Amino acid sequence: MKRSTLAEFLGPIVALVIIVGVVAVTTPNFLATANFQNIALQAAVLSIVAIGSTVVILTGGIDLSPGSMIALITMALAAMIKLDGWGLMLAIPAALAIGGALGAVNGFLVAYLRIPAFIVTLAGLSALKGIALTIGGGTPIVSLSPNLETLFYGQVLGIPLPFIYVLVLYALAVFTLNHTKFGREIYAIGGNEAAARLSGIKVKRVRLLAFVIAGVCAGIGGVLLAARLNSGSPNYGTLIELQAIAAAVVGGASLAGGRGHVFNTLIGVLIITVVQNGLNLNAVSPAVQSIAIGLIILLAVTLDLWRGHLSRILRAQFTRTPALATPAKGL
Repeated sequence: MKRSTLAEFLGPIVALVIIVGVVAVTTPNFLATANFQNIALQAAVLSIVAIGSTVVILTGGIDLSPGSMIALITMALAAMIKLDGWGLMLAIPAALAIGGALGAVNGFLVAYLRIPAFIVTLAGLSALKGIALTIGGGTPIVSLSPNLETLFYGQVLGIPLPFIYVLVLYALAVFTLNHTKFGREIYAIGGNEAAARLSGIKVKRVRLLAFVIAGVCAGIGGVLLAARLNSGSPNYGTLIELQAIAAAVVGGASLAGGRGHVFNTLIGVLIITVVQNGLNLNAVSPAVQSIAIGLIILLAVTLDLWRGHLSRILRAQFTRTPALATPAKGL
């Protein structure tokens, strides 16, 4: 397992500082306190979903289904509360369980049936969206519960609850991936699956658990999105899976697996959110915003693919030393 270096942390942080500086100079009201609060709220759901996407990517997999999972989970939660009369204390754990179960299905198909993760989760992207459309006749279910909104807009000691959720979940993710046997197994599988299997790691089980984590993260994201909008809709979560993957890659995670740090994923989320916020404040059309996010993904993947080659070139340039003159014989 390749350990994270200081440079791997500094790169995304420097990129974030530069982007914030550029947007601050070119965009009025960007530095307003209310706008920073808005950025934090916008980033909350994506940040949590991106944890699960990063875990799957570290194993060498990919997950394209979180957006459709969120749509299905918000509709299921809305139906349980509004149509079936469930209380929040029962409906919310059930929604999280649905997320974990959907992730387990993805993980079983990938790990045990050996179907490529791209195919499994692409199928899930379509199928889960279709299931979400069947709940409530395909129309949004609104005005769920005033108590649900407090999960997103509530505060503790003046700190917004979404900030606390993100802080706790990222601390847990960092500890798990860097200081537990399970975390080391994830990196080992992504780095060299054959070697990991020969060393006694239960590769199938770890892959399954990685997708379960991604499903639970999508479940938490779905609950928070439903709480923020006090409704469920089959259109929620659209394209969030691509943004989560982009955040992980922008943060330095390798799509080949085995390299990356979940803290950098949070930096990647902030980069994407700041770019979107700046474009929104400048009244840029959604079409142009989609193009901008696509270019960010392309640039991040290109840097990931060429990082090793560029590093070797720079290392060769800086370590090259001139040959010492050989003294003439007889002197």
